[in-house]
Amino acid sequence: MNIASAVCAGILVLGGSAAALEGGKAIQKITISLGTATPGGGFPLYGDTFAEAMNAADPALSILPRNTKGSNENIPLLEKGELDIALVAGEPSYEAFKGIGRPPTRLKILTAMYSSPGMFVVRADSPYKTIRDLVGHPVAFGAKGSGLPILSRYMLDGLGLKQDEDFQSIYLDRAGDGPAMVLDGRAAALWGAGIGWPGFAAVAASPSGARFIAPDPDEIARIRTKHSFLKPLTVPAGSYPNQNAPINSMGSWSFILTRENLPDDVAYHLAQTLHGIEAAFCKKLPQACETTAANTVAAAPDVALIHPGVMKYFREIGVMK
Repeated sequence: MNIASAVCAGILVLGGSAAALEGGKAIQKITISLGTATPGGGFPLYGDTFAEAMNAADPALSILPRNTKGSNENIPLLEKGELDIALVAGEPSYEAFKGIGRPPTRLKILTAMYSSPGMFVVRADSPYKTIRDLVGHPVAFGAKGSGLPILSRYMLDGLGLKQDEDFQSIYLDRAGDGPAMVLDGRAAALWGAGIGWPGFAAVAASPSGARFIAPDPDEIARIRTKHSFLKPLTVPAGSYPNQNAPINSMGSWSFILTRENLPDDVAYHLAQTLHGIEAAFCKKLPQACETTAANTVAAAPDVALIHPGVMKYFREIGVMK
């Protein structure tokens, strides 16, 4: 649903009936559609928590999460104005902004979500210990349309491996289907990314336990040489059950992107609310601890890609000059 840009007595308004009270006075809510991804993955978990936290913090907001096929569907839905904001992984964002395989997008960044170190998870009792050990075996690379298979393609390409030729690649209809495939042996490994990712958590918490496989230092150097936009990232110890040591890998930042014509005052309002509840959002979801104004400025490929309304707020709080 698109948003009217009218502002009345300091309250952002979307055409519709009054739906909340503040100070005893009825106010009309600003309703925002939020695209996430398929059930069972990290994006719906983050998106639902984001909407819950934002709506609770600001009675003028009604953010409505919507399951989609993921990043590769969210970008065109934003461009067509069928979503107001949406979660998009780093690699699809990079390709869209750069115009790789398509015209450059005019979408804007609302916030950086969290960093996404990519890695594989296998059963702890499996024989697989390196990426090369997985060659020739069935690997679930994530949901169709999500950004995860794009991240893995870049990383594997940096190692001279082809995802659909060197592995028996599996692409899921639902992100939540992956852990069961590893646990029952239909897949040797599940690819995923990030801290608190549900697929990793499910395998790690299972009776069989989990082993994580990430590029070693030499492989990280090779990947960086070929794909410099990927950055070294670390999964801290304790991010998953029985994960007693940090895991070094590579990846990028995921973003909440906005449609091009999202009004500046709406983007400003969203940024003001979001960064006013950074601590509360962090308490609700570990990966949300990375959703900060400072990280948004640092993670954006170019600060000009940040929405002008957000930039105005960042200047006011001193994050940007």
